[in-house]
Amino acid sequence: MSASKTKKPRSVQSYIDETPFWEDGTTVSDSLITGIQKRIWVLATAGKFFEGMVVFMTGVAIPLLHQDFGLTAAQKGIVGAAPLFGILIGATALGGLADTFGRKRMFIAEMILFVLFLLGVAFSPGYWTFVIFLFGVGTALGCDYPTAHVVISESIPSRVRGRLVLGAFAFQAVGALFGTVLGFFILKVYPEPDAWRWMYGSVLPLGVVIVFLRFFIPESAHWLVSQHRHDDACRALGKLLQRNPSYPTEIILKMPKKPHKHKKKKATYADLFSRKNRRATILAAIPWFLQDLGTYGIGIFTPTILATMIGAKSAEHNLAAIIHDDVLAAKGSAILDILLIVGIVCAVFLVDKIGRIRLQIFGFLGCAVGLLLAALSLHPDGSTNLFLIFVGFMLFNFMTNIGPNAMTYLIAGEVFPTKLRGKGAGFAASFAKIGAVTTAFLFPVLLNQIGTTNLLYILIGTSIIGAGVTAWFGIETKGINLESLEDPEPEDPTPPSKDNPVVEAMALKSET
Repeated sequence: MSASKTKKPRSVQSYIDETPFWEDGTTVSDSLITGIQKRIWVLATAGKFFEGMVVFMTGVAIPLLHQDFGLTAAQKGIVGAAPLFGILIGATALGGLADTFGRKRMFIAEMILFVLFLLGVAFSPGYWTFVIFLFGVGTALGCDYPTAHVVISESIPSRVRGRLVLGAFAFQAVGALFGTVLGFFILKVYPEPDAWRWMYGSVLPLGVVIVFLRFFIPESAHWLVSQHRHDDACRALGKLLQRNPSYPTEIILKMPKKPHKHKKKKATYADLFSRKNRRATILAAIPWFLQDLGTYGIGIFTPTILATMIGAKSAEHNLAAIIHDDVLAAKGSAILDILLIVGIVCAVFLVDKIGRIRLQIFGFLGCAVGLLLAALSLHPDGSTNLFLIFVGFMLFNFMTNIGPNAMTYLIAGEVFPTKLRGKGAGFAASFAKIGAVTTAFLFPVLLNQIGTTNLLYILIGTSIIGAGVTAWFGIETKGINLESLEDPEPEDPTPPSKDNPVVEAMALKSET
């Protein structure tokens, strides 16, 4: 293969998107993904894997924590809500810092925090220290929401961005399944109330490895350009696109005009609500909020619901019976979680064909149907149709991941310009987690107060509203170049200096 050479300054994304062609001019259907781009993608999957594992494993741990710490219904709700409230805080408080300090620094910092707080969770001496450390774990995972998304989005070709971002997001479902399966096996091997400590502690070694590996990726060239760091951007882009044989052999980046100091204005969260960005903010935040009401409530408390249904058939309520019911519920929850993976796999294949908005609307409506089936499985006399509730929850898990659970995450990282991308995605994630925290805290309380059926009907309504908001404010980002979202700025007429060491080195490499 060969590719045309040009010495005209070009944008970062044009280098990333460049498609090689054969000598007769036939264009290759996809641009090649380099080894560094693959490594970035793999490392970005870790945050979503850990989130799914920790948050959903908490559902298995709650009955054990109840035995170990003597939890009330409200305290169970606090345990379920703690990591989600942490995500709410971390996505905005820490995720937005990626726009200030860089994508790579926050990518590393979030994982260090995750490991330290998880260590505290595993060795918590009491209920409140457990909750505080679990909140800290959520804060670190919250930072990962915008940071991991933009690390991927700003490193890969536009035409495969949707597939790769969702491919990384799929590891949330893999983590959810792995967490429930791990909880099941730990309970089988060690059927004691403090088995939850082994569940959380088992995650630590992998977290340490991920921290180490994240030091060896380049900074986002998009972000470096936005900071007017031309030489660093060329160096980072050269490392990102490192191939054998070497291509491109010369990088000359188009730079935005550097504003005068007195005109320089930093992007703030208030910019998300300007006339230009308001529609994107509504689309990114509100459907995600509505989706999280159902996904986290159902996801965390599926073992609790199933354990209640299983336990209702037995009069025994001793420790052995509770652990036995929790094991069966974990097994049932793991089976349901498989549908999360099936849904996200379908989303990966369809997102760049059907588009984000259509899939999100379709998914919301499918979630409503699944929840309706689950609601109809609960009879007025207190009996239940276990088959129907499984079918309803399986359909819900499949539709949420082919639609809103995946698409809201993807859209939030695509509809904002570079200078606001971290803040916009972080705000949307934080706003969404208000819904997650609300449902996680209130779910066990409302199960007692209004019953499972009424609670499911409420979630049916929020799913339908989510479909309507998506249709009204939809912005389709399928295949678009993210640089098209930038504010138009006059280009810097001064070409890059010939003394630039990166350009000089690449030119020398081209000559040899």
